[in-house]
Formats: sequence, C-alpha cells, structure tokens
Amino acid sequence: MSYRLWIYRWGCWLCLVSATTARLDAEDSANVPSKYPDGPLGEVVRLGETLVNQTKDHPLSKPFVGNQLNCTSCHLDGGTHPSAGSFLQTAAAYPAWSPRENRVITLEDRVLNCFMRSQNGTRPPNGSQVSVAITAYITWMSSGSPIEMNPRKPLGPRHVPELQFDWTKANATQGEEDYKTYCLDCHGQDGLGTADGPPVWGPQSFNDGAGLSRVPKMASWLKVGMPLGDPSLTEQEAADIAAYINSHQRPKFKLEQHLPPQEKLGEYNAEPNSR
Repeated sequence: MSYRLWIYRWGCWLCLVSATTARLDAEDSANVPSKYPDGPLGEVVRLGETLVNQTKDHPLSKPFVGNQLNCTSCHLDGGTHPSAGSFLQTAAAYPAWSPRENRVITLEDRVLNCFMRSQNGTRPPNGSQVSVAITAYITWMSSGSPIEMNPRKPLGPRHVPELQFDWTKANATQGEEDYKTYCLDCHGQDGLGTADGPPVWGPQSFNDGAGLSRVPKMASWLKVGMPLGDPSLTEQEAADIAAYINSHQRPKFKLEQHLPPQEKLGEYNAEPNSR
C-alpha cells in the first residue's frame, strides 16, 4: 500500500470515528431533558439536582452523609453521564426486585440505601425533602423512557455492565503503579482525596457495603469513567487499580448503625439480616 493511500484511508477512518462519536454524543445529549417541569414540581427537581451535586455540603442532605462523597462522585456529571452511573432512564426500571434486600424495592428505597452504603451515613426518612427531591430528579432524567421494571436486579438500562474478566488476574501491586499514573493527582497519594477528587479509601470514603467496594464493580466503573473526561484504561489496568484501591481499609458496614430512629424509618424494605 502506498503511503498516500494509507494516509487517505487513515483520514477516512478518523472521519468515520469522529462522525460516529458525534452521533452517539448527540443521542446521549438528547436523552437529557431540556426543560424543567413547571411550578413547584420543577423547583423540587432543581433541588434534587443540587442535592446530587452537593450532597455532603447541602444543609438538607449533610446530616445524612458520613463521608466526603457526593452522589455525583459515582454518578458522574450529576447522573447525566451516559455510562458511568447514569441516571438516564433509570427510574423506568423501578419498582425492581433486589436480591440483596430480598424484596421488591422502589426508586426511593434505592436512593436511601445509597446514603447508608456509598455515603456511609444514615438513611433519610421516607418522604423527606431529601428523599423526594433526589427521586424526583432521577425520575425527571428518565422522561420519555418506556417503563420496564427489572425483575432481576435494581438496575436501570444504562447500568455499568460487569467486565468479562478473569478477576484472579487482578494485580494490586501493578495497580499501585497504575494508580500513581492515572489517579494520584486527583485522589492523592494516600487515597484520601484532594480538591479535585474524592477519597477512594479511608474513613471518608464509601464503606464496605457499597457496590464499589467489590473489585469487579469498581473495575467496571473505572473502565467507563476514569480518568475523568478521558476514560481510556485497559481492562487489565482497571482491574489492577480496583484491586489496589480495595486492598485498603474503609469503614465497615453495620446496618444498625445506618438506620434512623424507628419513628423516622417508616418500613425498611429489607430482610433483617440483609447486608
């Protein structure tokens, strides 16, 4: 093949990739509602959006958070990211069966359980401003999506699929080196976070009851979400970094420590021994 022909074909391929990426980006953008609901409902949706982005600091949600994470720490771009913890279309999957709770749960249940696990805090009361506002925001992000309740797991259609990877090959030692390359600037050498990124282990990170405390879930999320703005890790790098991150100490999840007083609980939608 001549050099000129190679350049021509390479240029055509780049144009095809660029056009395909632009089309997919446009499709994802089109799924984000462009207009808030009118009246008080719109105000509650806006509040929910604020709480998602400022969970650990907002006066309404702060009392229920036990670490330095916001909802958007995992649900990137306030849940508008198409693949890294996306809220797009999520509400259409609920009510859903939850194997962990061994019951059918609502979207509100799912949100409140995240406060106990990912944010190592206390479960807000059912029907509270925090609960209703965040649930309203996620529901708004699902506008126009056909309802298709999930009978297997409490996951929406854009949930992060688990990588098909041999997890016995996840190497925490190599992960430490990869962490220094890809993660250290935002999350700190000690993993306790910086002004640019949240803590990924230690007392101010998620507890060991959160999904990301499992290497397969963490690695799968890293593959689609990190480095921020340029998710380019290989599967092996994602697995190694996940193994390294989750080799560190983090808070232990004990259900009784994360439930509010009985009079504010409503009915906790899970078996007593669920973890």
